[in-house]
Amino acid sequence: MAVTQLTTQDFKDRIFNYDKEEEWKYAGTLPAIIDFYADWCGPCKMVAPILEELSGEYAGKLLVYKVNTDMEQDLSAVFGIQSIPTLLFVNAAGEAMMQPGAYPKHVLKKIIEESLLPVAKPAE
Repeated sequence: MAVTQLTTQDFKDRIFNYDKEEEWKYAGTLPAIIDFYADWCGPCKMVAPILEELSGEYAGKLLVYKVNTDMEQDLSAVFGIQSIPTLLFVNAAGEAMMQPGAYPKHVLKKIIEESLLPVAKPAE
């Protein structure tokens, strides 16, 4: 599964339509990582192949998207993107967490395993 490039409209269709919803409401069914990046950004270029690998490793369990902040400036402004890369993590329950920075693979895997994939355990 490859990383999917999102336009602002794609984001509204697949992630969150901020024009129609006031409160965060994830439109997807699988956990996701959305990478806000730019082509000229060195740290973004370091993170890109890691996200490609993770997209393959977690195919069917996790979606990985990219948003080019230069091309999608309005979307970037809505989310207050001030530094890149910035990653938007959406867990299995649809809750979102935004983190700026370029993370190594082992850190991203830990976030995926501990925060994105787990679903609430049934009460015993």
